[in-house]
Amino acid sequence: MEDILSETVDRMLKEGAEFCDARFQTVHSCQIRIVDTGIRALNEERIGGLCFRARIGGSWGYASTVALDRHSAIASCIDAVRNARLGHLAGPKITEMPSYERKIKADLKVHPIDVPIDEKIEVVRELESSQRVEKRVVNTNANYKDEVRTNHLMNSFGVQVKWEEVRVRLIAYSVASESGRQEIYYESVDGTGGFEIARDSDLEAIGRKCGEEAVKMLGAKKPPSGYLTCISDPQITGLLAHEVIGHAAEADEIVKKRSFLTKAVGERVASEAVTLVDDGTMKGAYGSIPVDDEGVQSSRTLIIDKGIYQGYMHNLETAAQMGVKPTGNGRAQDYSRRIWVRMTNTYIESGDWTLEEMIEDIDYGVLAEKAISGMEDPVGGGFEAKTLRGHLIENGEIRDLLRSFTLTGNALQILRTTDAVGKKVQLDGGTCGKGTEDFVPVSSGGPYCRSRLIVGGG
Repeated sequence: MEDILSETVDRMLKEGAEFCDARFQTVHSCQIRIVDTGIRALNEERIGGLCFRARIGGSWGYASTVALDRHSAIASCIDAVRNARLGHLAGPKITEMPSYERKIKADLKVHPIDVPIDEKIEVVRELESSQRVEKRVVNTNANYKDEVRTNHLMNSFGVQVKWEEVRVRLIAYSVASESGRQEIYYESVDGTGGFEIARDSDLEAIGRKCGEEAVKMLGAKKPPSGYLTCISDPQITGLLAHEVIGHAAEADEIVKKRSFLTKAVGERVASEAVTLVDDGTMKGAYGSIPVDDEGVQSSRTLIIDKGIYQGYMHNLETAAQMGVKPTGNGRAQDYSRRIWVRMTNTYIESGDWTLEEMIEDIDYGVLAEKAISGMEDPVGGGFEAKTLRGHLIENGEIRDLLRSFTLTGNALQILRTTDAVGKKVQLDGGTCGKGTEDFVPVSSGGPYCRSRLIVGGG
């Protein structure tokens, strides 16, 4: 494959490409789902192919093929150059990056490909069966997924890099029912690494907690409503960091003037308590990558520093357009998809408050726990999150358990009213789409944070 990649890069340059790259990728995944003791899904999939990119002026040309012979690869790379010519767009040249050669193996103990499928099924069975703590738990779900990505990239700047990404994720989901009322609870375990992520987790305890907490939710009360002091748990904090600030800080949105942060660099956008980063280098985090899909080494990108906006996440194209260095955020769902500016691990950094100290200062408010969904408005800065549950806070003490409610507000107003940030950062993994497609693995999170939001629903 190395010879084919090298030859196709040379051929695209001869055909007139000003910059080009060639990437070979394979993706091997295993997914298992067990619902109420029955196996509902058992899928092993392997995809792979070649992707070619050529840039002429300000236009990209893409082409991909699953045929791995030399003739098909040459034909596909020529198509990429032809597609680039069709754009007729002016634009800056991609800034030359230093050439390097690297081979990067995933940091893991037990490769998922080496684990028999029967052992994976037993792991999922344990996670599912342990949720059935009593008869009010009426539905139990357990999901497992592992994914192994191998990549080999060459570009016209002399970069040649081979790398591997391995991820494992497990999710438990319980439904409890009583007197016509249903409530849910979930837990997850995830990370970059091998099957040891599953083996080293106390799956019985995780499943049992799901069942027990779902039953507790049957007694949860209606939440209050209004503009209230709210403590967000790490998941809700991560939802704000990712959905509103993260997407609005992707530089392709800035270039298109589709972000409320377009002219924010150097401005105060949050309280001094808030520092927000995107860091693809975090060991073990679900969104971590050694290099992005353009061969740029992953990095820690400071977006907000003590309330002051610092800059954006970039791929090669937006970095050239804005005259800055790329940040290693050029990512694609797979070899057949376009590369966009995408997040990796996006979170608010730790502060110096304990949760107890945050609660003590509140006369009346809520503790928001467990994110269900979030919506963002990168143009206007609006934010909405749906929580699984929460707790009422009165006179500096935790009171009633609350059922699901929504949190809404303007991102900058929320960040500017953030007056307390907790000591411990927690990340949760998942997938993020660019619009409604092009999904990539990411993490988001942070510590407990205290701010002012509009609470409603329930």
